[in-house]
Amino acid sequence: MLRAGSVVTCIACKTLLPSRMGVKFRVPLQKLHPLSRAIHHRYSANNNPQRPPHCSAARHYTSLSRLPMRPPKSRSGGHGYQQHRSFWVARLAARLLKLRYILLGSAVGGGYTAKKTYDEWKDMFPDMSQYTWIVPDFVWELSENFDLDKLASALPELEEIAKLLPDMEKIGENFTFLKSLLSSGLGSEVNGASGLRLLLETTGESTLRATDIPPTSAAMSDSSDKQFKKSSDKEKVDQLQEELLRTQLKYQRLLERLEKENKELKKVVLQKDDKGIHQRKVKKSLIDLYSEVLDILSDYDSNYNTQDHLPRVVVVGDQSAGKTSVLEMIAQARIFPRGSGEMMTRSPVKVTLSEGPHHVAMFKDSTREFDLGKEEDLAALRHEIELRMRKSVKEGQTVSPETISLSVKGPGIQRMVLVDLPGVISTVTTGMSADTKETIFSISKAYMQNPNAIILCIQDGSVDAERSIVTDLVSQMDPQGKRTIFVLTKVDLAEKNLASPSRIQQIVEGKLFPMKALGYFAVVTGKGSSNESIDSIKDYEEDFFQSSRLLRDGMLKAHQVTTKNLSLAVSDCFWKMVRESVEQQADAFKASRFNLETEWKNNYPRLRELDRNELYEKAKNEILDEVISLSQVTPQHWESILQKKLWERVSTHVIENIYLPAAQTMNSGTFNTTVDIKLKQWTDKQLPHKALEVAWETLQEEFARFMAEYKGKDQDDIFDKLKEAVKDESVKRHKWNERAMDSLRVIQHNALEDRSITDKPQWDAAIQFMEETLQARLKDTDSVIADMVGPDWKQRWFSWKNRTPEQHIRNETKNELERLLKLHEDHTAYLANDEVTTVRKNLEGRGVEVDPILIKDTWHQLYRRHFLQKALLHCNLCRRGFYYYQRHFVDSELECNDVVLFWRIQRMLAITANTLRQQLTNTEVRRLEKNVKEVLEDFGEDTEKKVQLITGRRVQLAEDLKKVREIQEKLEAFIEALHKEK
Repeated sequence: MLRAGSVVTCIACKTLLPSRMGVKFRVPLQKLHPLSRAIHHRYSANNNPQRPPHCSAARHYTSLSRLPMRPPKSRSGGHGYQQHRSFWVARLAARLLKLRYILLGSAVGGGYTAKKTYDEWKDMFPDMSQYTWIVPDFVWELSENFDLDKLASALPELEEIAKLLPDMEKIGENFTFLKSLLSSGLGSEVNGASGLRLLLETTGESTLRATDIPPTSAAMSDSSDKQFKKSSDKEKVDQLQEELLRTQLKYQRLLERLEKENKELKKVVLQKDDKGIHQRKVKKSLIDLYSEVLDILSDYDSNYNTQDHLPRVVVVGDQSAGKTSVLEMIAQARIFPRGSGEMMTRSPVKVTLSEGPHHVAMFKDSTREFDLGKEEDLAALRHEIELRMRKSVKEGQTVSPETISLSVKGPGIQRMVLVDLPGVISTVTTGMSADTKETIFSISKAYMQNPNAIILCIQDGSVDAERSIVTDLVSQMDPQGKRTIFVLTKVDLAEKNLASPSRIQQIVEGKLFPMKALGYFAVVTGKGSSNESIDSIKDYEEDFFQSSRLLRDGMLKAHQVTTKNLSLAVSDCFWKMVRESVEQQADAFKASRFNLETEWKNNYPRLRELDRNELYEKAKNEILDEVISLSQVTPQHWESILQKKLWERVSTHVIENIYLPAAQTMNSGTFNTTVDIKLKQWTDKQLPHKALEVAWETLQEEFARFMAEYKGKDQDDIFDKLKEAVKDESVKRHKWNERAMDSLRVIQHNALEDRSITDKPQWDAAIQFMEETLQARLKDTDSVIADMVGPDWKQRWFSWKNRTPEQHIRNETKNELERLLKLHEDHTAYLANDEVTTVRKNLEGRGVEVDPILIKDTWHQLYRRHFLQKALLHCNLCRRGFYYYQRHFVDSELECNDVVLFWRIQRMLAITANTLRQQLTNTEVRRLEKNVKEVLEDFGEDTEKKVQLITGRRVQLAEDLKKVREIQEKLEAFIEALHKEK
């Protein structure tokens, strides 16, 4: 924009640029509009007489209108008229130009000022983006989860709401009438109400102004005043009151309708939350944070003497003293199981009380909410508590120290944590374990010895005070009474039964019992019926104390009665104790954490801090990897080890029960018949079962082998017990497919029936198999004979070994039987009785007394060796017998039926191994893997099992570190929330 100086040389330019404009500019004369230059020189002629006048403006036009083109006229004739006309044109042009510049300057200056003001105001506002976390996430998600258009359509229309509004015209007329009455002077009833008149003077007038009143409102007002004066004053006042009442009723109905719709919408939101349509980030309350810390501490067993000294309210009392009823009154729900005289509280129950919009209860380890406003949910909750109590009690016990954690929320409930303990008993009755009394005392002392625990001592007011047991126990734990609150229950029965009501006064003043307390309260927890509701008990309690002479005569003070006052006092005492002790407890756990971390760094510097669950997951993955490795075993390896193990298992039966009896026959036909019969019997009864046993043992051995090989790869020894237990349990659960035995029997039977050796390599393989088998048996037989007869002469001379008397007798018997075999090389497998007698007499002749049984036993081993030696010689002769086998040994003295037998056995072993390998790789390995996974899942859910199988100081140290860190973090979060609440 152009700028001008402060001095303007003519009046016209001063008119165009007033001094009050915010923008000044200097424009040279040659740059001005021609008309503006003409005006400028006209008014500046007297100031600068040397410069000639400039008259070229007649050909130009202004910004608003086009001027007619006129020739220039001389100034000689008609000077006055021309001067007057020029003055009028100049004045018009000046005004038009002034208006244009004013508008332009105002627009520019106003826009700049508005933008500057907007920026200043914008800078004054805080950055609200930093506070978006205040608004819950579900508010932003409402538009996604709810159809807002449908919701808006459900709301009432403006026309319906307008119908509910009062008729403002009628009210305005009534206000006008009343105002005229007050101004004209009615009776004393209306004139005395100065406040009403003031209201009518202000509200009435504003109401009438808000409506569309025509200009003739004064006349209408006069006519209405005349019309209202005709009726009585009383009727008008009544009419106004009725109109106001109708308006109030309309608004009331509207409010009720909106509240009902609001409740329905809340119900829909809660139902959709339960179904998981969207998840809300709910900020945990202060008492919930504190309760979580207590839950963790209940499972924590520190080795550094970091005791749990966090406050909680411990409810103790004699059995059937009413402590459970007091707790229910504080929780405002009948949540505990009850019985007539029998023990119902069998384990500690930790109840976390907090305020909430809905009266619900929930267990720590469950997501189910019990609606305490419904009787069926209350019954289910009581049943669940009773089941959990009985489940926590071990076999042979009556009570359990295991804590059941429960949270109760509801409107008007005081925030605190209470622990309901089993009632103290004086005598162990039938059905209870012998140590029940001592166990209850130990549980109660364990909770009460906490120096920050608030002891809520419940005393039955309907029985003699001398029969109380719990008061002595409480006085031992808190002799000064700095954290004890005494509660006297069943005061209604006490007042009725006691002859001297002053005895109750002595109790609540702390003069009757030796114990001391912070405060004394007297409550009534119902008439003794289990069907009473909490509201009826509250009404009965209030009615009793209002009419009781104890309160009326001043024996009890008003703040000492009713469970409501008791809950307020206990809650205040609880939070006072929490604020005084929680930071000290946080420091103690901080020191404990430092000690644990130092021990870990010194003992396990290169190991991660894995707790028991993390170690279990690591071991689980290793075991699964080992099971998967079974599927990588080659088929050749499976068949090789299966065939070898199966022959080791059945070789004795084949030699002793099939081959040797058949070889004793005289001809080949009898040999083959005997072999076929015995093979058939063996296949039908024993062979398939033995084969499956071998396959199952092989699978176990391979599984163990892979685990042992994996162990060598930097495996942690801490998993050994767990892996062994998993392997044993998996093997125990595994059962081979029952149909596999039937199919295997058919395959083996078909294999043994085949006698056709197709080529020479098969014949040679059968001879080699037979030779190896016979040599192994011969070696075993020689070893048995050597043990029977003792060391030979070489061992006796060089090793200084001597024979025992029995070995000497056996050696003499062996020598005698060997002479018999030399004489009869084709002797049968059994000795005849006369032969036994002959051998015995020969030995007696040499002075050796021998038993016939010993002779037969020695003969069995000697004949076995003699037979195996002959069989080996025959096996060597059959190496060239394949040609005679193809001709079925016709016209040949060589018969090799025993080679055919061993070929059949060898082929059966190969086919069986192949079949078992297929079953293993296709079915059994997968089933074993499935069993291992099931066992691991079961062990993972069994905490006690994991504690038994994963042990050691390293594990316990990691567990303690995890717990202490978690406790410290939750305590710090709780302390921070506690400071914010202050």
